Amino acid sequence: MCIRIEVPGPLTTVQDLGRVGHMHSGFQQSGAMDWYAASLANILCGNDVNSAVLEMTLGGITCRFLEPVVFALCGADMSAVLDGAAVPMQQAVLAPAGSLLKMGIAQTGCRTYMAVSGGLDVPLIMGSRSTNLRCRLGGFAGRSLQAGDVLSVLPSVSLVSGSCVPCEKPAHGEALIRAVPGPQNDYFTKNGIQTFFTEAYTVTPASDRMGMKLSGPAPQAVSGTDIISDGIALGSVQIPAGGQPIILLSDRQTVGGYAKIATVIKADLPRLAQLRPGDTIRFVKTGRKEALSALNKMRERLTDIQAQIQMQRKV
Repeated sequence: MCIRIEVPGPLTTVQDLGRVGHMHSGFQQSGAMDWYAASLANILCGNDVNSAVLEMTLGGITCRFLEPVVFALCGADMSAVLDGAAVPMQQAVLAPAGSLLKMGIAQTGCRTYMAVSGGLDVPLIMGSRSTNLRCRLGGFAGRSLQAGDVLSVLPSVSLVSGSCVPCEKPAHGEALIRAVPGPQNDYFTKNGIQTFFTEAYTVTPASDRMGMKLSGPAPQAVSGTDIISDGIALGSVQIPAGGQPIILLSDRQTVGGYAKIATVIKADLPRLAQLRPGDTIRFVKTGRKEALSALNKMRERLTDIQAQIQMQRKV
């Protein structure tokens, strides 16, 4: 046993990169909303990018480290302090046994990820350690963390701290989010599609890990948006009968019966995950080639960072 939760924060769950390959059986993918920040935190701790981390939303935890552990925080800055000393973001930090980590409210952005060397030790269910809140499956007892919970950590090769990368501040205010049109853009008029790709939409407080609900001009439909239910990809933008877009995210349902006007590209999902109620979005029309290129660049950056950190540890 290594980490005791004193204060759980508004919503803290165990996540990895998701439960892939089971949506045909009705199980949501789940996984970290900001996959880039979660991967980066793991790399800083010397873990595989798919190791289990803590995802904290809007506010962070207070926890006691019962044993020495190296941890790293990435994503939104929640003004963390370890035994009274400020904890830098995007840096591997050694926490002595008995030390207390306190985190506050996110200054900008929405979600913070805490990785620990070795990764969190929770059951591997259908190939993933992610929490599925609706099914009460995976993670820590299938739920968000509560005061008094004690988490175990998998063995680590070594407790090496100091690895760091330049901080990348999460998007806030207005964000430009790239999206590929379709697959049901023929359900919308030309003016409706133009509206979607030119007007600003505001993130509403009704947003959660299942979907980001937006408020703004309704894209005009040809004759309604009901369809025969089909599969939903990560980032799909549904337009229900009311006309207000919903971006479907990590805990999305597996199928849906509303037309999807576009799909947010995977490279922009991390920025999307850091938006909070009141922030605005403008969708930028893009193609599959650009979407793949942007994703490959992000993956290459993570690979480069991993190589840099390995060099730092050899010096």
